[in-house]
Amino acid sequence: MKIALAQINTVIGDFNSNINKIISFSDEALKNGCDLCIFPEMSVSGYPPRDFLENNYFVEENLKAINKLTSSICGIAVIFGAFIKNTRDWGKPLVNAALFAENGILSGTQEKKLLPTYDIFDELRYFEPGIKGDPLIFKGKTIGLTVCEDIWYDNVCLPRRLYGVDPICDLMKNTPDFFVNISSSPYELSKYDVRKKLLVNHAKNTGKIFIYVNNVGGKDSLVFDGNSLVISPEAEILAHAKAFEEDLIYFDLSSKKGDTRINPSETEWSLLQALSLCLRDYTKSCGFTKAVIGLSGGIDSALTATIARIALGRENVLGVIMPSPFTSQESIIDAQELAKKLGISVTTIPITPMYGSYLDAFSRVFQKVDIDLTTENLQARIRGNILMAISNKMGHLVLSTGNKSEMAVGYCTLYGDLVGGFALLSDIPKTMVYKIARYINQEIENFIPERCFAKAPSAELRPDQKDEDDLPPYNILDQILYLFIEKGLSAGEIILNGFEAGVVKKVINLVRKSEYKRQQAPIGPKVTSKAFGYGRRYPLSHNFREFDRDLE
Repeated sequence: MKIALAQINTVIGDFNSNINKIISFSDEALKNGCDLCIFPEMSVSGYPPRDFLENNYFVEENLKAINKLTSSICGIAVIFGAFIKNTRDWGKPLVNAALFAENGILSGTQEKKLLPTYDIFDELRYFEPGIKGDPLIFKGKTIGLTVCEDIWYDNVCLPRRLYGVDPICDLMKNTPDFFVNISSSPYELSKYDVRKKLLVNHAKNTGKIFIYVNNVGGKDSLVFDGNSLVISPEAEILAHAKAFEEDLIYFDLSSKKGDTRINPSETEWSLLQALSLCLRDYTKSCGFTKAVIGLSGGIDSALTATIARIALGRENVLGVIMPSPFTSQESIIDAQELAKKLGISVTTIPITPMYGSYLDAFSRVFQKVDIDLTTENLQARIRGNILMAISNKMGHLVLSTGNKSEMAVGYCTLYGDLVGGFALLSDIPKTMVYKIARYINQEIENFIPERCFAKAPSAELRPDQKDEDDLPPYNILDQILYLFIEKGLSAGEIILNGFEAGVVKKVINLVRKSEYKRQQAPIGPKVTSKAFGYGRRYPLSHNFREFDRDLE
């Protein structure tokens, strides 16, 4: 049996485009002598559709698309993911399923049994856990068919077992010849290694080949990295698809040989691919073709503009330099040099006259107008207004340039540098910003001026301002933030890791006080295990005194 693994980039709600892509990839697989073509989880509707699943029209269009797709399948069998109606007279109205179609007939259904509700997932909100799942027999082979989370029962890769049901164990009762898992597993740092370990463990324990087909593409904040693969019981990778791209690879079950794509292993490479893919898909799906970025001469705006140039093309990126009375000449030169190296359009709009008008107006309101936090924020908000005006007039998507470290401690201005449609670096710590930028200069092209790396980070909103006037050094700050946000450690536990008590308590206090800013910030790609956004849900108003005792 020759099997095709088709990792495709679908668009949520674009049913015709999605099923046409499935048909096209299936036809290509048929031309190459394949018997079976396998697609990712919920490839008909796109994943995750979220509350579209509560829209009756969306549900009906999905069912029509399934019927249209099924009737178009000829000469090859296809496994694809879709949601279908729950036929039981109780429970949620829908189930998430893997469907098997052959010669115009839908002849197999495997309902997803394990529905995740942690981090960014909320599948129990929409779906009923699956029950139905008869053995799938094709060309004399029994296929153990599973959907995404169904293989994440294994507590070898998780801190604790999350479910009381083991779908793999249940399927083993049917003595399958091999397993298939169709998935929409989002990318995050080190996730690929965890997935591979999980699949290796299943293959070893069952003594069966595991075929894993994953989603690819950017969907709002989520990035799906593909990396579909086939694993043998001996832990050998028998086939492997590309990372962060659509791909169609082939695997021969008899010879146990398949296509293998080699992907770079550097962390910086994978982060760059994830950010570029997410920006490209988000821009296209939301109807934009161009982006606008405020260029400060600093490393954050430099990296944002560089990724935009890589993802969208130089002709589709506009840089705006907006010097204030406190902007250094070096920063202006660095921003101009960056734009020249990138080959993007650039314009300069000095904000000093507008800033002066604001100060004059406020002299009638405030008893004293001096250089303080209020006047610093005024400059950021003037710049935000300029960028949004360009967006309104020219139809460009505004890319905000703040990084995760700044977002965490609130080192950003509401309605100022937080404005925008997409926050490309919002899950990238400052120390990683430097690493990705250096990787681009060394491995792709020397786009970013060297002084962006060398000079001390500064918002340049007051004379001689440096980030470290208000914050710990970023190499210290990022370690504390990682332990607090991603590892969930308390102040006391972080201090025991060797960090100064006063610094830890200051950082945690800033994180807690800045939640209101983050909940008003633009979305951005999720690339770490705990990104700000709908995967991290903290109340704005609370009176949980344990927080204060932890900081005493």
